[in-house]
Amino acid sequence: MMNFDGKEVVGPGRLADRVPAHAYFVGSAIFHYLGPSFAVLLFARMPVAGVAWLRIVSAAAVFALWRRPWRSFFAAGRDTRRAVVALGVVFALMNYSFYVAIDRLPLGTVAAIEFLGPIALALAGSRSGRNVAALLFAVAGVWLLADVRLAGDPLAFAWAFANAALFLLYIVLAHRVARADPGTSPIDRLGAALLVAGIVITPLGFMAATPALGDPVALAAGIGVGISSSVIPYVFDQLAMVRLPRATYALFVALLPATAVVVGIVVLRQIPTPVEAFGVALVVFGIALHRQPR
Repeated sequence: MMNFDGKEVVGPGRLADRVPAHAYFVGSAIFHYLGPSFAVLLFARMPVAGVAWLRIVSAAAVFALWRRPWRSFFAAGRDTRRAVVALGVVFALMNYSFYVAIDRLPLGTVAAIEFLGPIALALAGSRSGRNVAALLFAVAGVWLLADVRLAGDPLAFAWAFANAALFLLYIVLAHRVARADPGTSPIDRLGAALLVAGIVITPLGFMAATPALGDPVALAAGIGVGISSSVIPYVFDQLAMVRLPRATYALFVALLPATAVVVGIVVLRQIPTPVEAFGVALVVFGIALHRQPR
């Protein structure tokens, strides 16, 4: 990748470019569900706001040490810097609302509500009856896989729908940031956004996290959550979004609950029910049926 002076900048390498974009999304989906295994250790040690803070700040620290992303941020154009800042704000609020929602509602319900935003984006980007049919199959599969329960605290549902709206904004902004500036690396722009997120989340979650800052287990689990839930999947998302149309990426979000079932089989030896297996089949069929716009 070259900047406007013709000098090479740090970006995804040639090997990264040879990996299919779809493979990056699958990798992101897998780590999306490995992260909560670390978060379980944290919920017993601090409030959910503290977990959200520790996840974002530990991810931001990793990017600060790994990429020094502020250099790319200040080298980018004004519009790119605005998009990065907006993405950082969305990161912070999305993670905060997600943890507050799953603290009060079943994870499957929150995940199903979260899928509403990608449905809207995928539908808006569908240019053929085939792609609309693909979306319908994926939606049906997600509905079967998600343990949706419509009873519960109305405020908890408000947090879940706020998370869904923020997840939609994440897809829009992250897609824009991935393609924003050919003179800097999308990974560095992502790192800068997480630094912004660390600043924004601090007033919301720092005080809740302080009781666990002296707990080595909590700190290790927090770093694990940050790396497996934010660093790796968000990097994979950027590498995928550089090459995938936004509507295609939005449809692929349907793979998340299907991936959770597969991870459960491989890691936990949890055999899916016939309904879950049928849901996975519908999601896979929908993804296979979809065709990217030329």
